[in-house]
Amino acid sequence: MPGPGVETCRLGDEGDAAFTWPALGHDRDRHRFFSRSKSRSTCRRRARFASPAPPGTPPGRRLPGATGRFCHSSAPAPGLPYLPGHPRCGRGSRKPALPPVGGRATSPFFAERTVLAVVHSYWVHGVEGQSVRVEVKVQKGLPIFTVVGLPAGAVREGKERVFAALAQTGLALPPRRITVNLAPADLPKSGSGFDLPIAIALLAAFGHVAPASLSRSAFVGELGLDGSVRRVRGAIALAMRCRADGRARLFVPGGNAGEASAVPGIDVAGVWGLEELIGILRGERAPVAAAASQPLPPAAQPDLREVRGQALAKRALMIAAAGGHSLLMSGPPGAGKTMLARRLPGILPPLSEAESLEVTRVHSVAGLLDQDHPVKTVRPFRAPHHTISAGGLIGGGNPPRPGEISLAHLGVLFLDELPEFSRAVLETLRQPIESGYARIARVRHTVTFPARFQLLAAMNPCPCGMTGDDCICRDREVHRYRSRLSGPLLDRVDLQIPVAPVGWEQLTGAADALQPDSGAVREAVVRARARQAVRRCAGRPVLNALVPAREVMEVCRLTDAGENLLEEGVRRYR
Repeated sequence: MPGPGVETCRLGDEGDAAFTWPALGHDRDRHRFFSRSKSRSTCRRRARFASPAPPGTPPGRRLPGATGRFCHSSAPAPGLPYLPGHPRCGRGSRKPALPPVGGRATSPFFAERTVLAVVHSYWVHGVEGQSVRVEVKVQKGLPIFTVVGLPAGAVREGKERVFAALAQTGLALPPRRITVNLAPADLPKSGSGFDLPIAIALLAAFGHVAPASLSRSAFVGELGLDGSVRRVRGAIALAMRCRADGRARLFVPGGNAGEASAVPGIDVAGVWGLEELIGILRGERAPVAAAASQPLPPAAQPDLREVRGQALAKRALMIAAAGGHSLLMSGPPGAGKTMLARRLPGILPPLSEAESLEVTRVHSVAGLLDQDHPVKTVRPFRAPHHTISAGGLIGGGNPPRPGEISLAHLGVLFLDELPEFSRAVLETLRQPIESGYARIARVRHTVTFPARFQLLAAMNPCPCGMTGDDCICRDREVHRYRSRLSGPLLDRVDLQIPVAPVGWEQLTGAADALQPDSGAVREAVVRARARQAVRRCAGRPVLNALVPAREVMEVCRLTDAGENLLEEGVRRYR
């Protein structure tokens, strides 16, 4: 019901809908709208919808609140209300005022000219899904298609894909002026996943799809010129956000259905073509629920028993795996540094379900998932080349994509030949090692990528690698080589050990046959992490490497002998 001070007026003989006018100063506001006409006949047709003048008002008399000169020669036709300011009677009133917004949305007079359809969608910002409200406005005018809301080039080019895909369905779309708004409008939007929601909103605006079928659903997908729906990046991140928003169903490309269905608590439907989706929205066919994808069976990991000798390095590797510590191994070529490093993932515990979704989300945004087995169940192991740039290591691009440290999230980042990396590149690791995330700042926005990785590095003691009597390097060259690693960066490496060459006796001896294999070491690591999980810091379990500094003395209480040993080490090596 209208509120106080508001009148309701019917439009036309066939008008089933009504809109409201604000009751401001008698008939002035109604007159401003109806006095647009330049002919008496048109004015009389519009006058049928206006309220009559007060009883006893003589022809040509100014009504309260009206302005302008009026005709005194003739009275209005019988049965028609008096309209002050008629164009044939003088200059009339001021410029006509538009009806209220509420009336424009429900009035048949305006419904013939403007139609608004709304569809919900999502896009990837960093590794997080962001909600987008796709609004399509169709009105009479020159056939122009405009996309607003800070769209990137791929979004603007989507109109060609959308119209080509709609033409394949055989549905007629008359030429109209079309405006697409991607809200919120203050964030730059990229990607090709807006093709499908824009097409569905257009179909709803032209009456080919009932708007009621779109209320609790969201749509993401790229359209091909043949009407097919193609894969997009970050489907699992979009499904997580859709679940958080309380949407009942998410329509994704068929190639992303297995990935998105890994998120529990949301109905995911995969579609392979636009015509198939139209049939689902019309109720002509039932949506096919996406089946949960089966994880890829873990590949055989190299066994730690294959490494001959190096008892100290193996012990350090097990301690690093149990506590999540970073490790730097220094030794000559051929000592087995790289061989040891590649066996670290085999002794780490498997990913939990929550960790698996988190790792899969990062790799999905980077476009590195296997379509048949998209869910990651093995901890990642990344070993970038020493010529990598800072953007490739930390992340970057336009739009920003995850770098190597984010792809190693909850896994291992191995930097072989550490001093060969650019010093500027290595210095970018200082903040992510401590915080566990990488932040990419742009002019209009900032993107944050998770980067809780375990750093494992290897280096030679000098440029030639042959330390000792066989070294041919000068002292200045050795100093320059080691100075590529800054002190603050080395301070962030928990364990630093030398790796000596293996002798003939160790290579051929049978003692290594009694050493535990990777499976036995992994069980010991799992037990050690279980003991750490019992100890909670700030209400959550943490590994030894992540214990906050303010709680170290409380968590790691030293005995008298341990305190004496620590004091001796500080005095000797500080």
